[in-house]
Amino acid sequence: MNTLTYLWSRPLLLLPLPPLFWAGNLVLGRALANDYPPVSLAVGRWVVAIAVLAPFVSGAVWRQRSLLRQNWLLILLCGAFGIAGYNALGYVALQTVPAASVAFLNSSLPLMVPLAAFALGVERVRKMTILGILISFVGVAWIVARGNPADLAHIGFAAGEPLVLVAVANYAVYSVLVRRKPGELEALVFLASTMVAGLGVLLPFWAWELAAGARIPFDAASVCAVVYIGVFASLFAFILWNRCVATLGPSVTGASFHLVALFTAILAFLVLGEPVAGFHIIGAVLILCGFVVATRRWPAPSTP
Repeated sequence: MNTLTYLWSRPLLLLPLPPLFWAGNLVLGRALANDYPPVSLAVGRWVVAIAVLAPFVSGAVWRQRSLLRQNWLLILLCGAFGIAGYNALGYVALQTVPAASVAFLNSSLPLMVPLAAFALGVERVRKMTILGILISFVGVAWIVARGNPADLAHIGFAAGEPLVLVAVANYAVYSVLVRRKPGELEALVFLASTMVAGLGVLLPFWAWELAAGARIPFDAASVCAVVYIGVFASLFAFILWNRCVATLGPSVTGASFHLVALFTAILAFLVLGEPVAGFHIIGAVLILCGFVVATRRWPAPSTP
Protein backbone atom coordinates (compact mmCIF):
# COMPACT_ATOMS: atom_id res chain seq x y z
CA MET A 1 0.00 0.00 0.00
CA ASN A 2 1.57 3.31 -1.07
CA THR A 3 1.35 6.55 0.86
CA LEU A 4 -1.52 8.03 -1.18
CA THR A 5 -3.62 4.87 -0.81
CA TYR A 6 -2.88 4.79 2.90
CA LEU A 7 -3.99 8.40 3.36
CA TRP A 8 -7.07 7.98 1.15
CA SER A 9 -8.22 5.04 3.28
CA ARG A 10 -7.88 7.11 6.47
CA PRO A 11 -9.97 10.26 5.99
CA LEU A 12 -9.20 11.60 9.47
CA LEU A 13 -5.61 12.10 8.28
CA LEU A 14 -6.89 13.97 5.22
CA LEU A 15 -9.21 16.21 7.23
CA PRO A 16 -6.66 18.98 8.04
CA LEU A 17 -5.52 19.39 4.41
CA PRO A 18 -8.50 21.30 2.95
CA PRO A 19 -8.35 23.89 5.77
CA LEU A 20 -4.61 24.28 5.13
CA PHE A 21 -5.14 24.85 1.41
CA TRP A 22 -8.02 27.25 2.11
CA ALA A 23 -5.90 29.19 4.58
CA GLY A 24 -3.45 29.79 1.75
CA ASN A 25 -6.35 30.94 -0.40
CA LEU A 26 -7.44 33.34 2.35
CA VAL A 27 -3.98 34.86 2.66
CA LEU A 28 -3.71 35.27 -1.11
CA GLY A 29 -7.27 36.58 -1.36
CA ARG A 30 -6.47 39.32 1.12
CA ALA A 31 -3.26 40.15 -0.71
CA LEU A 32 -5.09 40.41 -4.06
CA ALA A 33 -8.21 42.14 -2.74
CA ASN A 34 -7.24 45.61 -3.97
CA ASP A 35 -5.91 44.53 -7.38
CA TYR A 36 -7.88 41.52 -8.62
CA PRO A 37 -11.62 41.79 -9.42
CA PRO A 38 -13.45 39.33 -7.14
CA VAL A 39 -15.65 37.52 -9.67
CA SER A 40 -12.72 37.33 -12.08
CA LEU A 41 -10.65 35.71 -9.34
CA ALA A 42 -13.40 33.16 -8.72
CA VAL A 43 -13.67 32.43 -12.45
CA GLY A 44 -9.90 32.17 -12.79
CA ARG A 45 -9.54 29.61 -10.01
CA TRP A 46 -12.17 27.31 -11.53
CA VAL A 47 -10.82 27.66 -15.07
CA VAL A 48 -7.43 26.51 -13.76
CA ALA A 49 -8.98 23.66 -11.76
CA ILE A 50 -11.07 22.42 -14.70
CA ALA A 51 -8.09 22.63 -17.07
CA VAL A 52 -5.99 20.48 -14.72
CA LEU A 53 -8.76 17.97 -14.03
CA ALA A 54 -10.20 17.61 -17.55
CA PRO A 55 -7.55 15.26 -19.04
CA PHE A 56 -8.09 12.80 -16.20
CA VAL A 57 -11.89 12.68 -16.25
CA SER A 58 -13.02 13.42 -19.80
CA GLY A 59 -13.39 9.71 -20.67
CA ALA A 60 -15.23 8.93 -17.45
CA VAL A 61 -17.53 11.93 -17.95
CA TRP A 62 -18.54 10.55 -21.35
CA ARG A 63 -19.13 7.06 -19.95
CA GLN A 64 -21.28 8.40 -17.11
CA ARG A 65 -23.16 11.03 -19.12
CA SER A 66 -26.52 9.35 -18.45
CA LEU A 67 -25.89 9.48 -14.70
CA LEU A 68 -24.94 13.14 -15.00
CA ARG A 69 -28.21 13.87 -16.80
CA GLN A 70 -30.19 12.03 -14.13
CA ASN A 71 -28.54 14.08 -11.36
CA TRP A 72 -28.44 17.43 -13.14
CA LEU A 73 -30.33 19.26 -10.39
CA LEU A 74 -27.98 18.07 -7.63
CA ILE A 75 -24.98 19.03 -9.79
CA LEU A 76 -26.43 22.45 -10.51
CA LEU A 77 -27.19 23.12 -6.83
CA CYS A 78 -23.72 21.99 -5.70
CA GLY A 79 -22.17 24.16 -8.39
CA ALA A 80 -24.28 27.16 -7.47
CA PHE A 81 -23.76 26.93 -3.70
CA GLY A 82 -20.28 25.43 -3.30
CA ILE A 83 -18.44 26.52 -6.44
CA ALA A 84 -19.99 29.85 -7.39
CA GLY A 85 -21.75 31.29 -4.35
CA TYR A 86 -19.28 30.62 -1.57
CA ASN A 87 -16.16 31.67 -3.45
CA ALA A 88 -17.42 34.69 -5.37
CA LEU A 89 -19.21 36.15 -2.36
CA GLY A 90 -16.13 35.54 -0.23
CA TYR A 91 -13.89 37.45 -2.63
CA VAL A 92 -16.41 40.28 -2.88
CA ALA A 93 -16.54 40.52 0.92
CA LEU A 94 -12.75 40.62 1.16
CA GLN A 95 -12.83 43.96 -0.65
CA THR A 96 -14.20 45.68 2.47
CA VAL A 97 -14.45 43.29 5.44
CA PRO A 98 -11.71 43.50 8.11
CA ALA A 99 -9.66 40.37 8.61
CA ALA A 100 -11.01 39.80 12.14
CA SER A 101 -14.59 39.87 10.90
CA VAL A 102 -13.81 37.42 8.09
CA ALA A 103 -12.17 34.96 10.49
CA PHE A 104 -15.02 35.21 12.99
CA LEU A 105 -17.83 34.88 10.48
CA ASN A 106 -16.18 32.10 8.49
CA SER A 107 -15.80 30.13 11.70
CA SER A 108 -19.58 29.86 11.84
CA LEU A 109 -19.47 27.17 9.11
CA PRO A 110 -19.16 24.24 11.56
CA LEU A 111 -22.26 25.58 13.31
CA MET A 112 -24.16 26.01 10.05
CA VAL A 113 -23.34 22.57 8.61
CA PRO A 114 -25.06 20.52 11.36
CA LEU A 115 -28.02 22.89 11.23
CA ALA A 116 -28.25 22.46 7.47
CA ALA A 117 -27.85 18.68 7.82
CA PHE A 118 -30.60 18.59 10.44
CA ALA A 119 -32.89 20.89 8.42
CA LEU A 120 -32.46 18.77 5.28
CA GLY A 121 -32.96 15.55 7.23
CA VAL A 122 -29.50 14.17 6.38
CA GLU A 123 -28.23 13.21 9.82
CA ARG A 124 -28.57 13.69 13.53
CA VAL A 125 -25.83 15.65 15.23
CA ARG A 126 -23.87 13.96 18.01
CA LYS A 127 -23.60 15.82 21.30
CA MET A 128 -19.80 15.51 21.30
CA THR A 129 -19.65 17.05 17.82
CA ILE A 130 -21.65 20.03 19.04
CA LEU A 131 -19.41 20.33 22.10
CA GLY A 132 -16.27 20.24 19.96
CA ILE A 133 -17.68 22.88 17.61
CA LEU A 134 -18.45 25.19 20.52
CA ILE A 135 -14.98 24.73 22.04
CA SER A 136 -13.34 25.55 18.70
CA PHE A 137 -15.64 28.53 18.22
CA VAL A 138 -14.50 29.93 21.57
CA GLY A 139 -10.91 29.58 20.41
CA VAL A 140 -11.59 31.46 17.18
CA ALA A 141 -13.47 34.18 19.06
CA TRP A 142 -10.53 34.50 21.49
CA ILE A 143 -8.14 35.10 18.58
CA VAL A 144 -10.48 37.58 16.92
CA ALA A 145 -10.90 39.46 20.24
CA ARG A 146 -7.11 39.45 20.74
CA GLY A 147 -7.61 38.01 24.21
CA ASN A 148 -10.17 40.62 25.23
CA PRO A 149 -13.75 39.31 24.79
CA ALA A 150 -15.14 42.83 25.23
CA ASP A 151 -13.63 43.72 21.84
CA LEU A 152 -16.09 41.40 20.11
CA ALA A 153 -18.78 44.01 20.71
CA HIS A 154 -16.88 46.41 18.46
CA ILE A 155 -16.71 44.14 15.42
CA GLY A 156 -18.87 45.87 12.86
CA PHE A 157 -21.61 44.25 10.82
CA ALA A 158 -21.48 46.69 7.94
CA ALA A 159 -20.24 46.66 4.35
CA GLY A 160 -19.43 43.08 3.33
CA GLU A 161 -20.01 41.25 6.61
CA PRO A 162 -23.47 39.97 5.60
CA LEU A 163 -21.91 38.62 2.41
CA VAL A 164 -19.51 36.52 4.50
CA LEU A 165 -22.42 34.94 6.34
CA VAL A 166 -24.27 34.30 3.07
CA ALA A 167 -21.11 32.78 1.60
CA VAL A 168 -20.64 30.49 4.60
CA ALA A 169 -24.30 29.45 4.47
CA ASN A 170 -23.78 28.57 0.80
CA TYR A 171 -20.93 26.24 1.67
CA ALA A 172 -22.84 24.68 4.54
CA VAL A 173 -25.62 23.74 2.13
CA TYR A 174 -23.06 22.41 -0.33
CA SER A 175 -21.42 20.28 2.37
CA VAL A 176 -24.76 18.62 3.05
CA LEU A 177 -25.85 18.28 -0.58
CA VAL A 178 -22.59 16.69 -1.72
CA ARG A 179 -23.32 13.63 0.42
CA ARG A 180 -26.34 12.92 -1.79
CA LYS A 181 -24.03 12.04 -4.67
CA PRO A 182 -24.96 8.58 -6.02
CA GLY A 183 -22.36 5.97 -5.17
CA GLU A 184 -22.05 4.83 -8.78
CA LEU A 185 -21.14 8.35 -9.92
CA GLU A 186 -17.36 8.69 -9.76
CA ALA A 187 -16.12 11.34 -7.33
CA LEU A 188 -13.93 13.18 -9.85
CA VAL A 189 -16.67 13.12 -12.47
CA PHE A 190 -19.07 14.66 -9.98
CA LEU A 191 -16.51 17.26 -8.94
CA ALA A 192 -15.74 18.22 -12.55
CA SER A 193 -19.44 18.53 -13.35
CA THR A 194 -20.09 20.77 -10.33
CA MET A 195 -17.12 22.94 -11.32
CA VAL A 196 -18.52 23.40 -14.81
CA ALA A 197 -21.98 24.11 -13.39
CA GLY A 198 -20.57 26.66 -10.94
CA LEU A 199 -18.55 28.32 -13.68
CA GLY A 200 -21.72 28.59 -15.75
CA VAL A 201 -23.46 30.30 -12.83
CA LEU A 202 -20.56 32.75 -12.51
CA LEU A 203 -20.31 33.72 -16.19
CA PRO A 204 -23.17 36.27 -16.26
CA PHE A 205 -21.76 38.01 -13.17
CA TRP A 206 -18.28 37.95 -14.69
CA ALA A 207 -19.58 39.56 -17.87
CA TRP A 208 -21.24 42.27 -15.77
CA GLU A 209 -18.00 42.85 -13.83
CA LEU A 210 -15.95 43.22 -17.00
CA ALA A 211 -18.56 45.48 -18.58
CA ALA A 212 -18.32 47.70 -15.50
CA GLY A 213 -14.64 48.28 -16.27
CA ALA A 214 -12.83 45.62 -14.22
CA ARG A 215 -9.32 44.76 -15.41
CA ILE A 216 -7.55 41.45 -14.76
CA PRO A 217 -3.86 41.68 -13.76
CA PHE A 218 -1.47 39.32 -15.56
CA ASP A 219 1.75 39.96 -13.66
CA ALA A 220 3.73 36.91 -12.52
CA ALA A 221 2.65 37.15 -8.86
CA SER A 222 -1.06 37.32 -9.74
CA VAL A 223 -0.83 34.44 -12.20
CA CYS A 224 1.04 32.25 -9.69
CA ALA A 225 -1.52 33.08 -7.01
CA VAL A 226 -4.43 32.07 -9.26
CA VAL A 227 -2.66 28.83 -10.22
CA TYR A 228 -2.15 27.95 -6.54
CA ILE A 229 -5.77 28.77 -5.72
CA GLY A 230 -7.00 26.78 -8.74
CA VAL A 231 -4.91 23.66 -8.08
CA PHE A 232 -4.64 23.44 -4.29
CA ALA A 233 -7.48 25.53 -2.82
CA SER A 234 -9.94 24.44 -5.50
CA LEU A 235 -9.10 21.04 -6.99
CA PHE A 236 -7.19 19.21 -4.25
CA ALA A 237 -9.13 20.78 -1.38
CA PHE A 238 -12.51 19.91 -2.89
CA ILE A 239 -11.45 16.34 -3.69
CA LEU A 240 -10.31 15.80 -0.11
CA TRP A 241 -13.27 17.67 1.41
CA ASN A 242 -15.78 15.58 -0.57
CA ARG A 243 -13.96 12.41 0.49
CA CYS A 244 -14.20 13.42 4.15
CA VAL A 245 -17.87 14.40 3.86
CA ALA A 246 -18.69 11.05 2.23
CA THR A 247 -16.87 9.00 4.87
CA LEU A 248 -17.01 11.07 8.06
CA GLY A 249 -20.26 12.98 7.51
CA PRO A 250 -20.91 16.71 7.07
CA SER A 251 -20.92 17.56 10.79
CA VAL A 252 -17.52 16.06 11.62
CA THR A 253 -15.99 17.38 8.41
CA GLY A 254 -17.49 20.81 9.03
CA ALA A 255 -15.86 20.89 12.46
CA SER A 256 -12.43 20.87 10.79
CA PHE A 257 -13.16 24.26 9.21
CA HIS A 258 -12.04 25.92 12.45
CA LEU A 259 -8.53 24.86 11.48
CA VAL A 260 -8.61 27.49 8.73
CA ALA A 261 -8.24 30.20 11.36
CA LEU A 262 -5.31 28.40 12.98
CA PHE A 263 -3.50 27.75 9.70
CA THR A 264 -4.14 31.31 8.53
CA ALA A 265 -2.44 32.68 11.65
CA ILE A 266 0.55 30.40 11.08
CA LEU A 267 0.86 31.29 7.39
CA ALA A 268 0.50 34.98 8.15
CA PHE A 269 3.40 34.66 10.58
CA LEU A 270 5.58 32.70 8.16
CA VAL A 271 4.76 34.57 4.95
CA LEU A 272 3.84 38.06 6.11
CA GLY A 273 5.90 38.23 9.29
CA GLU A 274 2.92 38.95 11.53
CA PRO A 275 3.82 38.22 15.19
CA VAL A 276 2.23 35.42 17.19
CA ALA A 277 0.97 36.68 20.56
CA GLY A 278 -0.25 34.88 23.66
CA PHE A 279 -3.90 35.09 22.61
CA HIS A 280 -2.97 33.28 19.36
CA ILE A 281 -1.53 30.38 21.37
CA ILE A 282 -4.55 30.13 23.69
CA GLY A 283 -6.97 30.31 20.79
CA ALA A 284 -5.02 27.72 18.80
CA VAL A 285 -5.07 25.30 21.72
CA LEU A 286 -8.85 25.69 22.08
CA ILE A 287 -9.34 25.20 18.33
CA LEU A 288 -7.29 22.01 18.34
CA CYS A 289 -9.05 20.69 21.48
CA GLY A 290 -12.44 21.30 19.90
CA PHE A 291 -11.31 19.61 16.70
CA VAL A 292 -10.25 16.49 18.63
CA VAL A 293 -13.50 16.39 20.63
CA ALA A 294 -15.66 16.80 17.52
CA THR A 295 -13.87 14.24 15.35
CA ARG A 296 -12.98 11.51 17.85
CA ARG A 297 -15.13 8.40 17.77
CA TRP A 298 -16.22 8.35 21.41
CA PRO A 299 -17.43 4.98 22.81
CA ALA A 300 -21.13 4.68 23.43
CA PRO A 301 -22.16 4.73 27.11
CA SER A 302 -22.65 1.28 28.57
CA THR A 303 -26.12 0.12 29.49
CA PRO A 304 -26.55 -1.28 33.03
